[in-house]
Amino acid sequence: MTPSSFCLEGRRALITGASSGLGLHFAGVLARAGAEVVLAARSTDKLVTEVEQLRASGARAHAVSLDVTRSESVQAGVAEAERLAGGVLDVLVNNAGVSGEHFFLQVEEPEWDAVVDTNLKGAYLVARAVARRLVEAGTPGSIINIASILGLRVSGSVAPYCASKAGLIHLTRAMALELARHRIRVNALAPGYIETDLNRGFFESGAGQKVLARIPFRRLGLMRELEGPLLLLASEAGSYMSGSVLEVDGGHLCSTL
Repeated sequence: MTPSSFCLEGRRALITGASSGLGLHFAGVLARAGAEVVLAARSTDKLVTEVEQLRASGARAHAVSLDVTRSESVQAGVAEAERLAGGVLDVLVNNAGVSGEHFFLQVEEPEWDAVVDTNLKGAYLVARAVARRLVEAGTPGSIINIASILGLRVSGSVAPYCASKAGLIHLTRAMALELARHRIRVNALAPGYIETDLNRGFFESGAGQKVLARIPFRRLGLMRELEGPLLLLASEAGSYMSGSVLEVDGGHLCSTL
């Protein structure tokens, strides 16, 4: 049972990048905590089944089309999300993200732009749209930016990703400073390596096992292990937290260089 301080009954949450993986999982977590959830992705075709499943479990769930890299799409998507949810969105999970795949010398401008525009500019565009509506309504809210431990340390072949997540962490703190006067909290959740359908095969390989050996816990994190930190940041349980970065990484950031 969800502790009362983690309860999100009466709250309306928007989750970007919600068609699969962490975004989809986060939507379910917030819905089970009582929030009305709006799942956002570039195509609602990917969200139909997930929304139907959430509704079948008793959740209030909706889907909107939203491309985080395009301002006009963000404005239209946030407005539609508010219409569907019946009011201002007071929880935002900025989860949409891409990683890239080349070493720095091989990164061309289109890859750099795709990664940085999605991970950093996209978070700014969606947060700005949601925050402006919260300020206009005089409603407090919580914005959660999904960062990464690679915004605090680095790894090879993902330079644009590392740069974008580091920028997102600093943006989180800048937003927290400016939005506090409006009772809008802004925090970042920085996962380490979390097991998903997409990465399971790699971490079973020899190269993947070498990565696991550098994690103090000697294993991948599980998506359910992000639930408590997410609810802490979304709910009144974290009411005095803003500008914080919660690292959930099995001690990875503590590992020796």
